[in-house]
Amino acid sequence: MIYVDNAATTPLKPEVLEKMTPYLTERFGNPSSIYKSGRDAKVAVNTARAAVAESLGAEEHEIYFTGSGSEADNWAVKGVAHAGKGKHIITSAVEHHAVLHAAGFLERNGYEVTYLPVDGDGLVDPDDLRTAIRGDTALVSVMTANNEIGTVQPIAALAAIARERRVPFHTDAVQAFGQIPVDVGALGVDLLSVSAHKLGGPKGVGALYIRKGTKISPLIHGGAQENGKRASTENVAGIVGFAHASELAMKGMNKNTAILLALRDDYIKKVRESVPYCRLNGHPTKRLPGNANFSFEFIEGESLLLMLDMKGIEASSGSACTSGSLDPSHVLLAIGLPHDIAHGSLRVSLSADNTQEDVDTIVAELRPIVQRLRDMSPLYEGIKK
Repeated sequence: MIYVDNAATTPLKPEVLEKMTPYLTERFGNPSSIYKSGRDAKVAVNTARAAVAESLGAEEHEIYFTGSGSEADNWAVKGVAHAGKGKHIITSAVEHHAVLHAAGFLERNGYEVTYLPVDGDGLVDPDDLRTAIRGDTALVSVMTANNEIGTVQPIAALAAIARERRVPFHTDAVQAFGQIPVDVGALGVDLLSVSAHKLGGPKGVGALYIRKGTKISPLIHGGAQENGKRASTENVAGIVGFAHASELAMKGMNKNTAILLALRDDYIKKVRESVPYCRLNGHPTKRLPGNANFSFEFIEGESLLLMLDMKGIEASSGSACTSGSLDPSHVLLAIGLPHDIAHGSLRVSLSADNTQEDVDTIVAELRPIVQRLRDMSPLYEGIKK
């Protein structure tokens, strides 16, 4: 098997599992309990909180653990909106559905939402944000890097515009964290979402950075966990694993980035050379190091994925959260692709565990599969004639 869908999820690193295992077995205490096993669990959570904070350039008290990146996004969008006085939200047309659907929920409940457009590479224009901000804007939310096409947004510039107008700024950094440097101070953001399973950690745990002084209402009510802001017994093992995964990602980032860039650029070059009528989606240089998203004309992406799977290659046609949907990607439509071309997309998201042999095998299998699918297309038959 060749696995190249790391934007959907990554395998749990063995050393992360090793760190987690004691908290799944003998160290099972509830962090809210006052006896020893509870106190030990509380220490483990707080130690992990400090580690994740350090990875993000944040203070320990500004990190709040959640059950996922999607929860962190929902909390940021709904929590800040409900805590503020304004009824206007700004986001982009290419956000993850966790943000878009949260914004849509607010829209159905009396809020007005502005969806910033993007250019053909998927970039938001800071001038569009400057124009969109109003006196009643409660929040701006723009993702750090796109999960489908890999485009990295000018977050520092966008956040500076929001800060000038004293509007809280949130960024979904789930795809970016662990792949590129993410420092909340350098970015100038007020809220930032991350998730463990995108960087070799476990599923079921994420975090929301909330800058001190940012007003936000709880999303989950109940106990007094997470400083009274997020009820629910902490996932101690998951939190410990998240912290260790983030530490490993920070230590290995420079080496891993070099590996990813070499593999990604070689893959892009070889696909362009060997498969006609293809289009690289996303910014050519301002993109995540492991992401390569191509659209292939005259074919359906689902058929392409199934045939690659039969060859032992696991990739994606876009967001993992919309797998199985017959609708074209909202991201590809937003960058200007027509429906028929948007349907024929393939996202390869590499990890540092992939090899040159993997890349060569994918390209070798891809060309005849694309050709076979095109030979069944009446549209392609017209092109050949």
